[in-house]
Amino acid sequence: MATKYTPGTFDYNSTRSKLLLTEYGRNVQNMVKYIVALPTKEERNRYANVVIELMGFLNPHLRDVADFKHKLWDHLHIISDYKIDVDSPYPLPTPEAIHIKPEPLGYPNQRIKYKHYGKTIEMMIAKAKSIDEPARKQHMVQAIANFMKMAYVQWNKDSVTDESILADLRELSNGELKLEDNVNLNKVDVRTPTQNARNNNPRNNNQNNNRGGQQNRNNNNNQSNNRGGQQNRNNNNQNRSNGGSRKY
Repeated sequence: MATKYTPGTFDYNSTRSKLLLTEYGRNVQNMVKYIVALPTKEERNRYANVVIELMGFLNPHLRDVADFKHKLWDHLHIISDYKIDVDSPYPLPTPEAIHIKPEPLGYPNQRIKYKHYGKTIEMMIAKAKSIDEPARKQHMVQAIANFMKMAYVQWNKDSVTDESILADLRELSNGELKLEDNVNLNKVDVRTPTQNARNNNPRNNNQNNNRGGQQNRNNNNNQSNNRGGQQNRNNNNQNRSNGGSRKY
């Protein structure tokens, strides 16, 4: 006979108290609640140490944390909503210290003139402008121009002339950094990284070599078969000639 449903018969999670630390589960929270209600401190201390051992068993990854026992005792106080009265070997945590709010992180509002070069190029140009030694300054300007060319190709997926890079360099530096017009910047591969990786993959090279070797063997076999067929035809022609001159 089926039992008649009456409101309040079943216990749902929505009707239970909220789990303060979900990684320990409902049973640990109920045990801590039981310890809080014990009348004597001696009993609370004895049961609290047992629960601490159980919490360490349920979360073995905490053993890799420095001073993990301290963390377990802090979790015990958090689960009890800071109401448990036991002799803890560590200082008692406070809600203010645990639920501290971090300082708001400001979003950088910096305007980048050429986004494909990035903010780093502008910082490098400012650093190069402050260098007094001519040879060192020229060497750094050359490195900046090479980096600009690489960044341009990476973002635009297209080739670019050295004159365009040098013009952008003069504009970003307000005409203070210059290179000779006939300077040659480093060559940048306009292929995608996937294509470069495919071409540089040793497995693909081995497969190509294997295909080439197989093709050579097939060609050699075809040539050998052609020579064998030619030789057989020559032998047949010679036999016919000999047979034609023979008298019976």
